[in-house]
Amino acid sequence: MEKIKMTTPLVEMDGDEMTRVLWKLIKDELLLPFIDLNTEYYDLGLVHRNETNDQVTIDSAEATKKYGVAVKCATITPNAARMTEYNLKEMYKSPNGTIRAILDGTVFRAPIIVKGIEPYIKTWKKPITIARHAYGDVYKASEMKVSGPGKAELVFTDENGNETRELIHNFKGAGILQGMHNLEGSIESFARSCFNFAIDTKQDLWFATKDTISKKYDHTFKDIFQEIYDKEYADKFNELGIEYFYTLIDDAVARVVRSEGGYIWACKNYDGDVMSDMLATAFGSLSMMTSVLVSPNGYYEYEAAHGTVQRHYYKHLKGEETSTNPIATIYAWTGALRKRGELDGIPELGKFADALERACVKTIEDGKMTKDLALITTLDNPVTLNTQDFIKAVRETLEGLL
Repeated sequence: MEKIKMTTPLVEMDGDEMTRVLWKLIKDELLLPFIDLNTEYYDLGLVHRNETNDQVTIDSAEATKKYGVAVKCATITPNAARMTEYNLKEMYKSPNGTIRAILDGTVFRAPIIVKGIEPYIKTWKKPITIARHAYGDVYKASEMKVSGPGKAELVFTDENGNETRELIHNFKGAGILQGMHNLEGSIESFARSCFNFAIDTKQDLWFATKDTISKKYDHTFKDIFQEIYDKEYADKFNELGIEYFYTLIDDAVARVVRSEGGYIWACKNYDGDVMSDMLATAFGSLSMMTSVLVSPNGYYEYEAAHGTVQRHYYKHLKGEETSTNPIATIYAWTGALRKRGELDGIPELGKFADALERACVKTIEDGKMTKDLALITTLDNPVTLNTQDFIKAVRETLEGLL
């Protein structure tokens, strides 16, 4: 078949470790044979981020603003051990956090459902979509170690030089401090993205924080959501027969476990980070989760929701065989290609993305899968394939579909 042509580049953000290996395999086996791939490439691997003092991460986000659609590989957020391992100049912040702060918007994550991979929560019959705020909180926090006794205060100085102070704690000894923030404009964008997504998908929307404890910070989130809903969305929700409600985060967790799924669960940044991993695992695997950042300005960034699969990468470096699940990374590419085709009026890109996703699902449902799925599948006698052979099996299925 003739390769599908692209008119506008995708912003391609390469990453780290085993997912970087998957990235190249996916391109070589599943994309380049079928698409005249047009990307603007940015290497967000930790080595290159260190070489550029992390400027490459900022550049990739600005390029996403220019072209509208990006696809991102999983990347390392370094800790002290990574500082030593990679001989880093500094402990760089999360590249995802940097990109999300520049693009704003909301991250929507949903499990990929296939027959034979049953949720651990037996009541779940439908996917649960996590809507995660993509700005601020702990991901933009400032931190400090306190060496001894003293007074810590939260201080705000307005543009006229007037100060407002709030006591944090009178320290009697050593301790730690963290200061975090958010923006009302970003929270409003988050709320509207969630309400619009609920309307588009005709699903109920839940929003949960801990406003009983955080009476100003979390309560502001709650108030903004309610005000925007009442003024802009209540009539449309009623017309569609869908519901919006607020509840405490601990109550939401209990409700989720008892539910059958089929709704959007909106969370603040950290809550969404943790709960999306919980949902992905409970639905089957961290590697079976889609993730897209949707900006109110019309930017889209598709990514795998999991990490860099460090343990498999160390095995790979030793020449040992791995069975790493590439599905979420494949779906990052299909999501980006589908959106690029939609924005550029190239339906062939969308059709190819649909076919590649069907090929992934069919390969698994035919009993051919990676080890993580083989360990939990209800299918009889699954064939466990290594990383390369699974991707080749998906290609064979794809060629049959095309």
